[in-house]
Amino acid sequence: MEPEEGTALWRLQKLPPERGAQLLHKIIDGICGRSYPLYQDYDSVWDSTEWVHVLEDVTKFFKVVGKNVSDEEILQQLNQLSSSHQEPIMKCLRSRKDEIKQVLLREIVNISSAQLQDFDWQLKLALSSDKIATLQMPLLTLHLDVKENGEVKPYSVEMNKEELQNLINSLEAANKVVLQLK
Repeated sequence: MEPEEGTALWRLQKLPPERGAQLLHKIIDGICGRSYPLYQDYDSVWDSTEWVHVLEDVTKFFKVVGKNVSDEEILQQLNQLSSSHQEPIMKCLRSRKDEIKQVLLREIVNISSAQLQDFDWQLKLALSSDKIATLQMPLLTLHLDVKENGEVKPYSVEMNKEELQNLINSLEAANKVVLQLK
């Protein structure tokens, strides 16, 4: 999945760059099921409406680029920010990308009180711009239509071979538990 155009991260420019890493790590903590940063720690930077947008925009950004997106594509999404604001985002993303991927996979596997309505998959070959001749990594794009509370919601995830095997193992383990409950 590619990052969406027009990612609204421009609000991060209001935050002094030296506070960026702390905020970004706390937002990733929130994505991973721990506590999100508190507004009271940033109320001198943003008003409450801006704060909600900052949390939503950064969370959405990390969920999109936390999959298999190249550094060049990420930097394109960050071109609206100064380099002093881009740097902590890239460092944070590099250090926690695997953690974000695992959370996104768990979201797909652990969709509670939901029913799978339909699925589709595609296999494609990823090519790196700087190593086009040597990098050939197969990727699976899995599209799920899940019925939650009477509403069908689409979910998509892109996985390499190792991530796909982890998903299969998780689904097999879940199936064993379901069979034991019957």
